[in-house]
Amino acid sequence: QVQLVESGGGLVQPGGSLRLSCAASENILSFVVMGWYRQAPGKQREFVALLTSGGDTDYADSVKGRFTISNDNAKNTVYLQMNSLKPEDTAVYFCKARRGVIPRYDYWGQGTQVTVSS
Repeated sequence: QVQLVESGGGLVQPGGSLRLSCAASENILSFVVMGWYRQAPGKQREFVALLTSGGDTDYADSVKGRFTISNDNAKNTVYLQMNSLKPEDTAVYFCKARRGVIPRYDYWGQGTQVTVSS
């Protein structure tokens, strides 16, 4: 069973930065896509960013220009660098890995809390 472990969350002031990490128990090159999602209290989980095995990236409009997704294949880890954080970025951030196309399998981490507040 694939395990994804997020870390790096915490409390930060508006305008600050955080870097989230998602460590996978298996070679991340085996996943067609890895991504970050977030869920704020009382809201549905939403897409934040993704990175394909081919190196393509995509971002939600709300984070474009502020967040950057990257990976370190040697460490089987995907990162989310978050800059210029806003209070509305406050949420639990989840890492997701997708294996295969048809059929496909999605794996989720347990989440890490990010709170942006003064």
